[in-house]
Amino acid sequence: MSTTTISEYRVDPVSGLKINRTANTLVKWNAFAAVVFLLVGGLFGLGVALTRMPSVQLLSPELFYMALTAHGLVNLAVWIIFFEMAVLYFLGAHVLGNRLATPRWAWTQFWLMLVGAAMVAVAVLGGNSSVMMTSYVPLTAEPHFYLGLILFAVGALIGCFVFLGTLVIAKREKTYSGSLPLVVFGGVTATIIAVFTIVSGALILIPTFLWSVGLIEHIDPMMYRVVWWGFGHSSQQINVVTHISIWYLISSLVFGAKPMSEKVSRGAFLLYILFLQLGSAHHLLSDPGLTSAWKIFNTSYMIYLAVLASMIHGLTVPGSIEVAQRKKGLDAGLFTWLRKAPWGNPIFSGMFLSLVGFGFIGGITGVVMSVEQINMIIHNTMYLPGHFHGTLVVGTTMAFMAVTYWLIPVVFQRKIALAGMAKWQPYVFSLGAWVFSIALMGAGTMGVQRRHADITFAGQPLAYQYPEIAKGLMDIGEIFGVIMSVGAVMFIVIVLASIFTGERIAEDSAPWPKVEDADVVFEKTGKKHIGIWGMEAPGTFVLAMILFATIILYYFINFKYLSTVWGMS
Repeated sequence: MSTTTISEYRVDPVSGLKINRTANTLVKWNAFAAVVFLLVGGLFGLGVALTRMPSVQLLSPELFYMALTAHGLVNLAVWIIFFEMAVLYFLGAHVLGNRLATPRWAWTQFWLMLVGAAMVAVAVLGGNSSVMMTSYVPLTAEPHFYLGLILFAVGALIGCFVFLGTLVIAKREKTYSGSLPLVVFGGVTATIIAVFTIVSGALILIPTFLWSVGLIEHIDPMMYRVVWWGFGHSSQQINVVTHISIWYLISSLVFGAKPMSEKVSRGAFLLYILFLQLGSAHHLLSDPGLTSAWKIFNTSYMIYLAVLASMIHGLTVPGSIEVAQRKKGLDAGLFTWLRKAPWGNPIFSGMFLSLVGFGFIGGITGVVMSVEQINMIIHNTMYLPGHFHGTLVVGTTMAFMAVTYWLIPVVFQRKIALAGMAKWQPYVFSLGAWVFSIALMGAGTMGVQRRHADITFAGQPLAYQYPEIAKGLMDIGEIFGVIMSVGAVMFIVIVLASIFTGERIAEDSAPWPKVEDADVVFEKTGKKHIGIWGMEAPGTFVLAMILFATIILYYFINFKYLSTVWGMS
């Protein structure tokens, strides 16, 4: 039995979660560091946006590449992974009512990641490490650039093992019964993918560090790209699994919903473990060193199984919300359950905007760009930044923001400050991110190159004039990039104001009313059936058909465009 005492815990009066105080401190520090780095990376991103806008071109090429490198590393890696460490500790300790395994090692995780991030920042801001996030060889960065990345990755790996150790303690001390809760199972899935990802990073970053200090003479660029994308793209898969777990958590917290089929949802997470990392191959479809058979196999037959998993989650989460809403009396028509959802609650609105945006913007475009023929017309264009902003920003970042509005009262025991602003923040941020992503993908389809400070190539011997509509799309995209930045600043201001000035919540008081379990409410009504057309979630079925039709239409549009640039006789 556990030797801990009740003084080590407090109980959240709404969720009933047993909050371990030691683990809670680590959740706070990791989450706070994440928000600070979101601000830092966002400022660099704003500089990039205002430079790529043809009518502004804010930064010089040297400062542009520095800002682009910093923005990519901080927003894709540092902010996200710090937040994911907070989520893992929350899931392992708080959701399971458990103590954290080896808190000293957990603090080692935090400080290694912080020191590593600082070393990378110093290298990039020093001006000699503007190698962008991918840091492709033979571009050379300062040795402490690579060493900082290695320390950051080691810290994250330690955090993963602390989480797994916490699960062992929970099982041994019987803090939960039966199988792991689905949201914790999602955390396990993310951790397994994270271990694979970090090992892939070590396999390429350690030799590259040795190369930067002269201990290794040569790094093969083709080999580097293959192994690096096993690290680079797989890190995005950690984000996908984490934000999907958050979707399930929020649907339960806000609606008292349960998965339509927990076994199917667990099976979908398992498909992620087996096949999701193979999506890395779509970054290599233009590389000559890999056979077409390998490329096609990994980006079609294998990746479709991961896409199947995403579709399952994309259906079961809104489906579970619809079922819960119908059980609570909103059983009329197709979309009454959705129309009368709490759209003024940023926890729900942020989550649902994340779900819809990720499916229609990040998901569909990711599947289509993994087709080798279509990839040929969009590879290395602005389509790629548009796509991964559709996944990382529209999907992951918005989901993390949404759950933060719930975590602040529960973890920090503070009421949300600036509640009126908080209601609007998800809409401002999502509007900016959605249009930004779509506009950049449109410009990329017209051939606008990425990784270049001036898309007009002014003053260059091989200058190229893009169509005026391409320049217009870039301007529109970057204008909405500024709106997205405003939404991010709103979030950061709300979070910091809530943490430091928000009204303190006493341990025995609830920040909001308790949400009743939908099944309990339904049982009280005495009704036997919900839904129409013989389906419990007909509205979700219609939304799914719209998604499928959109995928088919988008495939057709891209192959039609391909036929115009690659004539057939």
